[in-house]
Amino acid sequence: MDRYRGMFDQAVKQLGPGQDKVDALRGSLARRCLDGQGKGDIPMRKHAGVLRGAVIAAACLALAVCAGVYLHGGQSGPRPDTAQLPRLPLSTEVTEPNGMGFEGYLAFDSSELVNANPWRSDAKLSALPVYRNLVPLDGAGVPKVTPDPVRTRETLLETAALLGLNPDSLEIDENPELGLGFTARAEGAEIRAWENRTVAISFDPAISLPEGYEFGHHAAYEELAAAAEYLKAQYKDLIAMDDPQVNISGGDYTFYGDQMYSLEFFDAGDGPVDSLLNYNFRRAAFYGNDEGKLFGIRLYSTDLSEKIGDYPIITPKTAQKLLLEGRYITNVPQELPGKQYVKKVELLYLTGGREEYFMPYYRFLVELPEEAQENGLNTYGAYYVPAVEEAYLTGLPVWDGSFN
Repeated sequence: MDRYRGMFDQAVKQLGPGQDKVDALRGSLARRCLDGQGKGDIPMRKHAGVLRGAVIAAACLALAVCAGVYLHGGQSGPRPDTAQLPRLPLSTEVTEPNGMGFEGYLAFDSSELVNANPWRSDAKLSALPVYRNLVPLDGAGVPKVTPDPVRTRETLLETAALLGLNPDSLEIDENPELGLGFTARAEGAEIRAWENRTVAISFDPAISLPEGYEFGHHAAYEELAAAAEYLKAQYKDLIAMDDPQVNISGGDYTFYGDQMYSLEFFDAGDGPVDSLLNYNFRRAAFYGNDEGKLFGIRLYSTDLSEKIGDYPIITPKTAQKLLLEGRYITNVPQELPGKQYVKKVELLYLTGGREEYFMPYYRFLVELPEEAQENGLNTYGAYYVPAVEEAYLTGLPVWDGSFN
């Protein structure tokens, strides 16, 4: 078994149910495995005593003013009734590095940092839904709620069936560690399902792709795009999406100059809001090893059944104004260096397991001049501004540079 598959298996056991994109934040489990990291919802990379983040970069530079028309599922409508909406607390997961350093990405230029986030800066969205996290985790990554073993077991068996595995051949762990999930083993595969409907699949031996496909850790963007089309067709039943969209994210570098990307799929959905939710909460991630073989798949299907309401959101322009005023949250141990260093912005949801609510944020990628490398690589730190209007937040103080 090669070292990356072993790291994947170890990371799967340690990561638990809360490791999706900020796992992103939207993050890359493959890249964390590559760097030997096993914990944390914001994937980090190690350098000079500091761990950087795997890329979950945004796609848009323009900071356009959004019009006040409410769109949901592609349909326009009136501004939602906000009279009874509760106030929302800010994320503590972003501001508590938990020993993992800060979220940052290495690239020669910010244009190299890419993903397929369906949000666009000119999208006319005036409200977005907020949901309660139904499987919140404590600081040790253990669910605070009573596990539902019946549902988790069903998720496990459904995944096994989609892989074509005979349920009678499965060796199922009936005593999941710390209530975190169930594990099923069969010849050539191990499946682990968690309470929050996240499923991790590892293959041993790893599965070869047909000749001509490049799916290794260092595959170029175009090579990964070609492999994505093959995997999308080969695993269409497991992906289980009506209109799967390819999300090749990354473009950041290791400190040795190796550029890396990650591969995921999300459903296009019915309109811009549905697509954004799928991009953040319902995803299928595929991982290749050094030999270009498929060694792991991770499926995300967050339970969004408890909607708090549709909250009014601010525009990117307003968010940038708050950013420049210091009214943001971050785990970057530096103050914002200045407007000229703000390079990218995207709208996303923070989806870490310790979040009390799943709510939208604007994430700004900011060049950190003090972190420039001798080989020309720049570091881009992540700074977050809540997209929900301030009146519906418990507070948005000026960032004091400390971690909670």
